[in-house]
Amino acid sequence: MTVLWIKSLHIIFMVTWMAAIFYLPRLFVYHVQAINENDPKGDARFKIMERKLFWGIMTPGAIFTIVFGAWLWLGYGITGKWMMWKLLLVLTLVVHHVLCFVHLRAFREGRNTRSEKYFRVMNELPVFALFGIVFLVVLKPT
Repeated sequence: MTVLWIKSLHIIFMVTWMAAIFYLPRLFVYHVQAINENDPKGDARFKIMERKLFWGIMTPGAIFTIVFGAWLWLGYGITGKWMMWKLLLVLTLVVHHVLCFVHLRAFREGRNTRSEKYFRVMNELPVFALFGIVFLVVLKPT
C-alpha cells in the first residue's frame, strides 16, 4: 500500500473519530435532560444511541486512526518536533475517549452525577486538540 493510501485512510478514520468525539458528549447533554425530566423511554433510547456510537463508530475510528497514523510515522519515517506535539495532542484525545467510556458506563449503570453544563464543556474541549493537530500537520513548525 502506498503512503497516499495510508494517509487517506488515516484522515478518513480521523474524521470519523472526531465526529463521534464531538457527538457523544452532546448525547450525554440530552441524556441528562431526559433523566431530569424523568423520561425513562428517553433514558433507555440514549443508552442505546451512546453505546452504538461509542462501540460502532468512535472506538473503531480511534483504533484505525492510530493504526494508520503509526504506520505513517514508523513505516515511512515521518518525524520532527511537530510530530511529538501532535502525538501529545492525540494522547489527550485518547484520554478524552477513555473519559467518554467512563461516562457511558455511569449512564448505563444509572449513576451519572455530572450536569448538562459539564457535558457541554466536555463537548467543546476536543476542538482545541483538532485545531492544534491540523495546524501542526499542515505547517510542520520546527
